[in-house]
Amino acid sequence: MIIVKTAEEIELMRESALIVSKTLGMLAKEVKPGVTTLQLDALAETFIRDHGGVPGFLGLYDFPNSLCMSPNAQVVHGIPNEKPLVEGDIISIDCGVLKNEFYGDHAYTFEVGEVDPETKKLLDVTKESLYVGIRQFKKGNRVGDVGYAIQKFTEDHGYGVVRELVGHGLGRKMHEDPEMPNYGKRGRGKKFVEGMVVAIEPMTNLGTRRIKQLKDGWTILTADAKPSAHFEHNVALVDGKPELLSTFQYVYEALGIQSDVEEEFRQKKLQL
Repeated sequence: MIIVKTAEEIELMRESALIVSKTLGMLAKEVKPGVTTLQLDALAETFIRDHGGVPGFLGLYDFPNSLCMSPNAQVVHGIPNEKPLVEGDIISIDCGVLKNEFYGDHAYTFEVGEVDPETKKLLDVTKESLYVGIRQFKKGNRVGDVGYAIQKFTEDHGYGVVRELVGHGLGRKMHEDPEMPNYGKRGRGKKFVEGMVVAIEPMTNLGTRRIKQLKDGWTILTADAKPSAHFEHNVALVDGKPELLSTFQYVYEALGIQSDVEEEFRQKKLQL
């Protein structure tokens, strides 16, 4: 059952989402060769608590850390460890925050130093596919419309779209209805309703879409050991249109990236 949020609840969710956004922006300055994912995890937990939130992943389903840290061929749910990042790595950082009884949850895949062109293109296409999907989150559409748009865009570039892991509704629980696959058929699935909030999160592999899981019970890897990218935003349906609650602008500010792609999904200007 889709749990509709009031306008007031959506604004509370925006607060939670923006703490995640600011956390990712802080981490953007720290992701570099030689740093460990465990060090980044500790920085994130302190930052989240200092900003009035609680790490949303820590202890959730018994996950042991505040961040899911998934380098290179890891798709999602990587556990932070003491292995240093090296030049040319990519690292997907998925972060959750609980504040005012509502969750924020989104992700960004970072480059560690200079990344090879093939991998860099994977990141660019995956991030663009996120916005391709968000554009279909609107009045009159269904879950399959978002999934179809993401799938077509990424597969047209020759990439594998992960099937077993999907986006989801978001609210007082980290995972609510509906599931939001990154594949599907137009006109299929649950219909979008005013006031719903979802996490849209394409997970795209350079090679096969197939995955496997490590014995730790968490870490998901590509079956062919090729890189995977993951980008995620939180979006509400407001006045029949997608309203972005999260932002990558803090990341862009830290990395010196110029982008206005998010502006079409905001009814009021974001105050950084």
